[in-house]
Amino acid sequence: MTSLSTHRKLLVHDLGRRPYAEVLELQRNLCRARVERRLDDDILLLVEHDPVYTLGRGTRDSSLPVAPELLRKRGAEVFEIERGGDVTFHGPGQLVGYPIIDLAQQRQDLHWYLRELEGALIDALEVLDIAADRNPGKTGVWTGGRKIASIGVHVKQWVTLHGFALNVTTDLAWFDWIVPCGIADVQMTSVGRELDTTGNSLKDIDLRAREAVVEALGRRFGRSPDSAALPTL
Repeated sequence: MTSLSTHRKLLVHDLGRRPYAEVLELQRNLCRARVERRLDDDILLLVEHDPVYTLGRGTRDSSLPVAPELLRKRGAEVFEIERGGDVTFHGPGQLVGYPIIDLAQQRQDLHWYLRELEGALIDALEVLDIAADRNPGKTGVWTGGRKIASIGVHVKQWVTLHGFALNVTTDLAWFDWIVPCGIADVQMTSVGRELDTTGNSLKDIDLRAREAVVEALGRRFGRSPDSAALPTL
């Protein structure tokens, strides 16, 4: 595990609940500013989206048994985007993170970056008393054979965008309308389901998950997390 650096920051911006299109434009702008050296620090955007299905570059026809038009009629948006991977869902109760990290200042290795994202989520879930691990050959994080977090990224001149989605209190029924990440017969799960958590304690789980993920990402990438206002671009 990478040691935490006290000299380099990870600026953490919790956006609350936002529409997908708004945050997609924001992270693209931040990525561009990082590439152009108009931003000195790496950034982590945390957000909860309105219901949306995103289709990565690897999306196959078989992963969408339901036409996008029908998904929209059910109240979800649908976006084709530049990240790797297949189709997935984002929505309420899910912690989505978009790290804007300059890998040229760290390690220019996309596979290493993916494994470190997985490792950070595994570390965070351990804090929440959930034993999680990787699934060889499949990107993401799993517990007991069930998938609890999805990862899909893109890099532009070694600056990252897109990221991860950890199911915390997500309504997992939304995944029934797709083949998540193109993996047939995959069973999705959430922090709330694994801990059998209900009622008022769900809010506590959301907060604990955010704190655990931020701390774990800071350690993995040798950054000191720091809450700050979004930069003016």
